[in-house]
Amino acid sequence: MSQSQKKHFQQVVLNLPTSPIKRLLLETDGKVIQGVSMLFDDEMPEEPLTDMPECLSVVAKQLLDYSLKAHNMWVEDLPEKGTLFQRKVWCYLQNIPMGTTQSYGQIAKVLNSSARAVGNACRQNPFLLIIPCHRVVKSTGIGGFGGKVDGEAVAIKHWLLAHEK
Repeated sequence: MSQSQKKHFQQVVLNLPTSPIKRLLLETDGKVIQGVSMLFDDEMPEEPLTDMPECLSVVAKQLLDYSLKAHNMWVEDLPEKGTLFQRKVWCYLQNIPMGTTQSYGQIAKVLNSSARAVGNACRQNPFLLIIPCHRVVKSTGIGGFGGKVDGEAVAIKHWLLAHEK
């Protein structure tokens, strides 16, 4: 999605005080959710809304609930985003059971693709937590999270995996 398209989305910050994620950025077109992403300490949207739009209230509650007690009961219908291949990966990720992981290579084999392509699709995931890209790991370790391969992002991935056990 281009930056000019994203500018038309309303943005609201959701605080998760009991989670190391701390803050999520929720985006909407005013009708449905258009994105969930993580905000790191130094990141802040330009003009966030101060009140939660009605169309985000259900998913905001589900995300808050998840931060307290992991669940896999997302009732939000997500809009179609990404390429056909990305959607195949994201659909696959939603079927990885909570408390388990699969490697990029394992998923690639099932989807007749490459581990790198699966990793790239995970990096482009527009709905953090709802599409559980954190359940995908390297065959030799934890792998990255949120487009980062070390630091706070990887610590959060460790926490999410432990939180779901």
